[in-house]
Amino acid sequence: MAEALREIAADTIADAGDFRTRIAEPCVPVVLRGACRDWPARRAGEGATALLFAYLRRFDSGATGQAFVGERGIAGRYHYGEGADGFNFARETLGLGGLLSRIEDAGDDPEGRSIYMGSVPTDTLLPGFADENRLRFLPPAVRPRIWLGTASRIACHYDTYDNVACVVAGRRRFTLYPPDAIGDLYVGPIDHTMAGQPVALAPGADAGDPRYPRFEAAQGRAVTIDLDPGDALYLPKLWWHQVEARDAVNVLVNYWWDAFASGPDAPATTMMLTMIAIAERPPAERAAWRAFFDHYVFRPDGHPLAHLPEERHGILGPLAKGNYGRIRAFVMQMLRGG
Repeated sequence: MAEALREIAADTIADAGDFRTRIAEPCVPVVLRGACRDWPARRAGEGATALLFAYLRRFDSGATGQAFVGERGIAGRYHYGEGADGFNFARETLGLGGLLSRIEDAGDDPEGRSIYMGSVPTDTLLPGFADENRLRFLPPAVRPRIWLGTASRIACHYDTYDNVACVVAGRRRFTLYPPDAIGDLYVGPIDHTMAGQPVALAPGADAGDPRYPRFEAAQGRAVTIDLDPGDALYLPKLWWHQVEARDAVNVLVNYWWDAFASGPDAPATTMMLTMIAIAERPPAERAAWRAFFDHYVFRPDGHPLAHLPEERHGILGPLAKGNYGRIRAFVMQMLRGG
């Protein structure tokens, strides 16, 4: 049985530095109770839907976004279709006004079509929204995105960025699995996805589906978190999460950023390049490269040159002391065949 997540009152986080040290560095999810409780958007959502939508319309820039539209039969569960190359929903480009009207119409027929628009930058769709609704413990350069829709269930997936998800209206349920459960989740294709990231197939299947025999091991490690409007969840990179919007009207605002980046290069890009270079080599050679990756990259036994004085560490010295650029230049030269 998985342990319950740590929960803290968001008003105890002093600033961005405190958040990084106390919340982000352990790299495990944390429930942040009351993180957006005082937002004007959250307060607007306390009353009738019309009040919330009137608040959002104040910021409408006229920009559009891509919405997912599901028919009655899928009951708000967005996933692959019956064929290997299809999905069980349609995509439509809508402005804010059209989207909100469709959400209102769906509320009159809760068993009917579902709709949601996700991951739209608020600075594009709702300029000014972020200034009125802020998380004081994130760096100012981290900008929010908004998710609006009816009741839905988004397939289990991971993100390659750190994430703070703030529930503005409607209840949300997150079901989480740790990164190392990947082998028991039966992940779909990398290059044929619903919204960018691969999804886990087993969590959305019927209980006991014979196609996914290892999923039982992952189920024992799952953690389910219910969030009310005003609450937030910190999700580190690579944590699997299935997200359920549980009410007829739901609004979530999230922040994606890399809390520990030293530069523009991303771990996910590195992994893709490594697949080209290593994945199909003989097992014995892959094992040898694993030992070198552990030694130089993952460092379970500490710094690889700990036996030498720091002044002799060369480009393996601290990245912040110019070695990021030196290593990057060295790699680019190697890729060019120099």
